[in-house]
Amino acid sequence: MQKYAKREQKIDAILQSLKTLNYLSRSQIQTLHDLKGDRNAQKFLKSMDEYLNSFRDGETIYYLSKEGRERVDCPRVIKKTTTARHYIMRNALYIAFSQPETWKNEQRVRHKAATIVCDATFIDEGIRYLIEIDHEQKMTANKTKMEKYRKLIEANAFGKNPIQIVWMTTTEYRRKQLEKLCEGLNAQIFIITDFQ
Repeated sequence: MQKYAKREQKIDAILQSLKTLNYLSRSQIQTLHDLKGDRNAQKFLKSMDEYLNSFRDGETIYYLSKEGRERVDCPRVIKKTTTARHYIMRNALYIAFSQPETWKNEQRVRHKAATIVCDATFIDEGIRYLIEIDHEQKMTANKTKMEKYRKLIEANAFGKNPIQIVWMTTTEYRRKQLEKLCEGLNAQIFIITDFQ
């Protein structure tokens, strides 16, 4: 009976993570919920079939089925989409930064200097982190975004906390382009392979 209760708690925890993060790869679920080895993780997730939908994109990507949404009271319908990789990249940073409690996705910052939507933001040890994901985005769009960030930082739109911009991109070439765009700012730029 206790084993069954533990299993149900683990199922609920995984479903809650998917409710919060939308899409998770098998390896991300393994890391977040301590599912041990690959075979154990696959077996456990297979046993949750009724609550999960999945598709392949390098590895299996999971999201909530209708039954999964009902079990965790998730009103948002998630579907298979080509933008799922964007979420997976953002979740890699969420995991790498030890799942900060202050993490918020898709945060709009409005100021008379500019308005921007950060892919995510969080505060840790007095530093405000601004998360940006560069997945198949035109570099001109990234340039525009960085110009807005500069205006907002100059206008002190983020408050008194020191700022660090964190980018996740797909290739070394794109990392170098982002480094140029971030010159003079406190920024870190990662490639998705840094976390695999």
